[in-house]
Amino acid sequence: MTPVKNVSGKIVAITGASSGIGEATARLLADEGAKVVLGARRTDRLQKLVAEIRAAGGTAEFRPLDVTSRADMAGFVEFAKASFGQLDVLVNNAGIMPLSHLASLKVEEWDQMIDVNIRGVLHGIAAALPGMKAQGFGQFVNLSSIAGHRVIPTSAVYSATKFAVGAISEGLRQENRDIRVTVISPGITESELAGTISDPAVRAQIEEYRKTAITPDAIARAISFAIAQPGDVDVNEIIVRPVAAQ
Repeated sequence: MTPVKNVSGKIVAITGASSGIGEATARLLADEGAKVVLGARRTDRLQKLVAEIRAAGGTAEFRPLDVTSRADMAGFVEFAKASFGQLDVLVNNAGIMPLSHLASLKVEEWDQMIDVNIRGVLHGIAAALPGMKAQGFGQFVNLSSIAGHRVIPTSAVYSATKFAVGAISEGLRQENRDIRVTVISPGITESELAGTISDPAVRAQIEEYRKTAITPDAIARAISFAIAQPGDVDVNEIIVRPVAAQ
């Protein structure tokens, strides 16, 4: 097997692909000629998205995926390889953001963030890294956040999970000189993440903040840029945020 240059022809698996950044990335990469494999829990949305990509002339497959399950993630990666022969890029995009003050003691929500935002990324690495090492190339695109660079009230646990994504990605990069590793850190972006916030006051605060949000397409373009680089170029981190952001 030999690396594929640019985006066209690459086999790209995307987690959390049923909405937001994942959906936008799937559409853009398919339009640019990538073969995309989409995973998420909401299979009705995935089915519709795949049908629309195919109708537009793209190539796409989907499989139900819960990133908190190591077996599920392994099956997802194997499905991508069985569908298209190999896996060039894994986009670890799935994430949740139930912000709250620590004093609210929303421990179950803390656990959910750890499971999805950290373990989900680790499960993706565990599933895809052996095959990438065997073929001698590959790329992980791990979604962090501007919250992975700074902490604000209500973001302590969420920020911790996103700081972890950065640390894991840097370790992965240093340990594997034949694998490209990119961290994408979006600023405020239109998505369904605010819907996971159970505290009404915090949700209202975030919705006000989100009035300056950029579209998911902006993040998709950053992901495409990182993937499209020549094989000897590794774009390690991109921060994308609204011009009006603080």
